[in-house]
Amino acid sequence: MEVTLAFPLLVGLIGIALFFDFLNGLHDAANSIATIVSTRVLRPHYAVFWAAFFNFIAFLFFGLHVAETLGTGIINPSIVTPQVIFAALMGAIIWNIVTWMFGIPSSSSHALVGGLVGAGLAKTGLSSIVWSGLLKTAGAIVMSPMIGFFLALVLVLVVSWIFVRQTPFAVDRTFRVMQFVSASLYSLGHGGNDAQKTMGIIAVLLYSQGYLGQSFHVPFWVVLSCQAAMALGTLFGGWRIVHTMGSKITRLNPMQGFCAETGGALTLFGATWLGIPVSTTHTITGAIIGVGAARRLSAVRWGLAGNIVIAWVVTLPAAALISALFYWSSRLFE
Repeated sequence: MEVTLAFPLLVGLIGIALFFDFLNGLHDAANSIATIVSTRVLRPHYAVFWAAFFNFIAFLFFGLHVAETLGTGIINPSIVTPQVIFAALMGAIIWNIVTWMFGIPSSSSHALVGGLVGAGLAKTGLSSIVWSGLLKTAGAIVMSPMIGFFLALVLVLVVSWIFVRQTPFAVDRTFRVMQFVSASLYSLGHGGNDAQKTMGIIAVLLYSQGYLGQSFHVPFWVVLSCQAAMALGTLFGGWRIVHTMGSKITRLNPMQGFCAETGGALTLFGATWLGIPVSTTHTITGAIIGVGAARRLSAVRWGLAGNIVIAWVVTLPAAALISALFYWSSRLFE
């Protein structure tokens, strides 16, 4: 495999990938901090520092299975070119910016997957798709919020039974402390799953250009760069989406916030170890709805939850379409 892309252009594409990673952190900061902010356990600016730190150190706890899935398991790496990577990233970035501007908690992960699919289809058609990886990822769109919902619901019931003899004040005080633990776990899961997606994109770009030799792997400098970019994005927060996630879906107290974050974190840990690129947005939304439904069904604003689900469904094809348009446009300059 020969190196075909000029080094400055390669650096530019890696910069675009890291910018997407930054936007991912910005867009998905709400997933890590919405519950701990809405329960007033931490002030917003302290919360983002807390989340950013655990976002960054996540690589110490997880393997790189998700990066391998994104790099080789969505589209065939043999068809990857700089134009494909550029188009995939632009599709994901533009869709992220649109949803961030309107405060819609859509999935950065699935925007990136949609971008890859759109660019691959635009280049070689259906033969570009690795169906096993894509179907596994698509299945996670449905399963991750359902698992988050179920785990959070069960946790609320278990915790309520354990603390049934405690006063509300004592329970509130206990879980104000416990939320530091659950928020840390969720931020670890967020950094562990989401940052790896950009690692996979950069690694497959380097592989396609011959910089990794004959075997696909993720260089350590790519790992550190992606974790740092995501952590920096988290530091800037995503306040519109924090408001939606933290208070518009349902009102939370510290015990419910702990259950939502812990249920979401367990879901992310399992998906990351299995190498499945899931959406942290889907997961925490399902968990928040689960704790709200445990209180009573009317505690959840189901209309808003339905609008979020629609955004999830639209994300893959929308990002794919934008990506395909960018790919076709890039061919005009050859």
